Amino acid sequence: MNAFAYVRPKDLDSALSLIRSTPKARFLAGGTNLLDLWKMGVEQPDTLIDINRLGLSQIAELPDGGGLSIGALARNSDVATHSLVTERYPVLSQALLAGASPQLRNAATVGGNLMQRTRCYYFYDPNFPCCNKRDPGSGCGALNGFNRIHAILGQSDQCIATNPSDMCVALAALEAKIHITGPSGERVIAIADFHRLPGEQPELDTTLRPDELITAVDLPAPADTKHNLYLKIRDRSSFAFALVSAAIVLGIGEGQITSARIALGGVAHKPWRVPEAEAMLQGVKPDRATFEKVADRLLQGAHAYRYNQYKIPLARNVVVRGLLAASA
Repeated sequence: MNAFAYVRPKDLDSALSLIRSTPKARFLAGGTNLLDLWKMGVEQPDTLIDINRLGLSQIAELPDGGGLSIGALARNSDVATHSLVTERYPVLSQALLAGASPQLRNAATVGGNLMQRTRCYYFYDPNFPCCNKRDPGSGCGALNGFNRIHAILGQSDQCIATNPSDMCVALAALEAKIHITGPSGERVIAIADFHRLPGEQPELDTTLRPDELITAVDLPAPADTKHNLYLKIRDRSSFAFALVSAAIVLGIGEGQITSARIALGGVAHKPWRVPEAEAMLQGVKPDRATFEKVADRLLQGAHAYRYNQYKIPLARNVVVRGLLAASA
């Protein structure tokens, strides 16, 4: 690891001033992803800006009643077990508990989870010379390499990496709003617009600017808490990233589905939603045949590679199984 400076600002303005004025500076919260990247040589910050004293760890009801505000520095373990989360947003609690190990959840923060870099063998190991995410223009080693964990949706010929977060898949299904502060003031980004598809610029994972900081995540008031589910398929039941996952949030009344939101994880550069597929469930009775059609629409256009062809049927089965379980 390279030599670096360490600073601990006392307030948000100081932290933002430091990130603007300090070359190669990085914010440090839990550090669970940054330290991995640093040890591998992917990241080499000159300055660490420790933001843990900024007072952004609240978990509280929004003034409008029913909604919830979660601070960017709230620990994943605290969010997963908080009574307001387990009662009103069980899909988020399930997703957080399915992600990482207890030790990592105790350190990891909500803001850091949102900012996780995509997972790819070729990105994480600088010994592989080809990675457009790490070195734009160098090529994508995964395209013709070992691509078992890689994307089947939304990818480009520049990058086929996947977003590793469980939490973000649940936030996508819950239609969370992300509060951001920067030199131009505050702005709010819908979770659907926060993560980017790779396109021609795979080095950019999110729409967050380099001089901005996530301060909070807001969740809207839940309409139905009984029919939420997070389903994660992975290589082992202990700490492992999703091969495919699904966050499902249904509203059901009088035997019919009144609302539906489905987000897939492990299949794309960002949590994957298809509003047209969700609309197919509006006003229908829970039924396997309908769920299979919805799964087909969600996966329309999916493209697999040599080693991840299993992901397409696996994702289809995850959607159908998840919808059956959530609607029961």
